[in-house]
Formats: sequence, structure tokens, C-alpha cells
Amino acid sequence: MVDLGNSDGLTVGATAELLGVTVRTLHHWDEIGLASPSERTPAGYRQYTDADLERLDRIVAYRRSGLGLEAVREVLDDSTADISARLHEQRSQLAERIQELQELDRRLERMTEAHERGILLTDEEQTETFGADWDAQRSAGARDVWGGTTQRAQFAERSASRTREQWQELSAAMSSFQRDLGDALGRGVLPGSAEADALVERHREIFSNFFPLTRQMQVCLGRMFESDPGFAAHYDGIRAGVSSWFRQIIDESARAHGIDPDTATWR
Repeated sequence: MVDLGNSDGLTVGATAELLGVTVRTLHHWDEIGLASPSERTPAGYRQYTDADLERLDRIVAYRRSGLGLEAVREVLDDSTADISARLHEQRSQLAERIQELQELDRRLERMTEAHERGILLTDEEQTETFGADWDAQRSAGARDVWGGTTQRAQFAERSASRTREQWQELSAAMSSFQRDLGDALGRGVLPGSAEADALVERHREIFSNFFPLTRQMQVCLGRMFESDPGFAAHYDGIRAGVSSWFRQIIDESARAHGIDPDTATWR
């Protein structure tokens, strides 16, 4: 509340300054008939009387409590209006909004952490989920390598909403796929065969849980699986020669879809 004692009346500008609102706001309230200056000076300037200021002070108080303009009008002009009920209703709406904002804050926190950390599991949880040979620090370090790419952002966006159980399901799907890779190589499945192509499609489907994987991008991954010492050791640990054979079946599948694996790029 402000000191409204002013028997001489106040101009729009002085009233706006006194109440801490803008002149534009006062003009709007005047236009919609919520609060208007009642007097004019001899020079024709409109002035707010003490009664006008008292009404404006109440309007400001209820507006700062969150009431809409029509609700404020009802509170001030309808003698049957239940002010307490209106305020209880406003508090209820505010409580709902607070819950929404808290949930939004939690989502923002997870999204931020996902962009910074990638997988939102502790090192121990990652080991339990992905196996004893999983290197959580290498996973965290992927940000240094892929941090500026669209795929890293997509990975983070999906990671932010992925639960531990969903990571476990994805890990199980990948483990099953890798076992089938080793089994297919052991049975002599040839690159370009229907079974080999089905494995390539299965890999693309599983990997697309991280980010959309095009066939050209899959070719680039195949090269990396064979040439990167860490990835090669992992795949050859499934069965000797899997890393090279995996790259070969990816390349043959790409050729069948009109892609030259020798010129494929990350796109």
C-alpha cells in the first residue's frame, strides 16, 4: 500500500510513479473501464482523485496477487463476490503452476546433466548395466570428441528421459545382437547375404536409440569399429575377426542401397 493522501489530485504520470505501474497500464485500465481519472484540470489534463487512487491501489494489490483483470473487476464491483473464495482459487492455481515449474526445473536439470555427462547413471550403475568391461570414463569423455555435433545433442536429449531400466533393455538388445554377430561369423555367413543384411538393419535399428543413424553414418561407424583399437578389441573379443567382418557386412549392405562405402561420409 502507498500513501494516497492527495486532495489536489494527480496526473496520470504522477499516479503511475506513485503506484509503481506504467502510464500505458493506467491508460489500458481506463480504456476497459476498470479505473478512470474522475477530474480534469482547468487546462484539460485528466486527474485521479483520492477515491480513484484508492481503487487503483486495490487493483494493484490484487493484480500482484495474480488475479486477472476481470476477476479484479468482479472483486471490486460485485458486492456479492466472495473475495476469499477468489483468493483460494488463485492459490490453488498457483500451487499447480508451482508444481509444473518444479517439474520443468527437474527436466532442465536432467537435460543439462545429459549434455554434460551423456549417460545419467553413476559409474557403478553403468558397470552393472553394461558389463564389467564397460569404461564409464570413456563414455563421459565422448563429449570432448562429439560435443559439437548434432548427434551428441540428440544423444543427450534422449538420454535425459531414459530410465535405468530402459538402459538395461537397450544394453540387453545390444548384447544379444553382438552375440548373434559372433555366431553368424562362426557359421560362415557371407557379407551381402540376406542374414548379414538383416544383422546390419538390426544394428541400425538398435543404434538409432542413441541418435538417428543413416546408412552412410553406419558405414563410418563400421570403419571405426575396425580401425579404433578400443572398438576392435571389443568386437574381436566376441569372436576373432568380428570387427573386420562387421565392417564388411555394413559395406555390402550399403552397396545394395546405392552407397559407395569408400566415399561415404558422416551425414
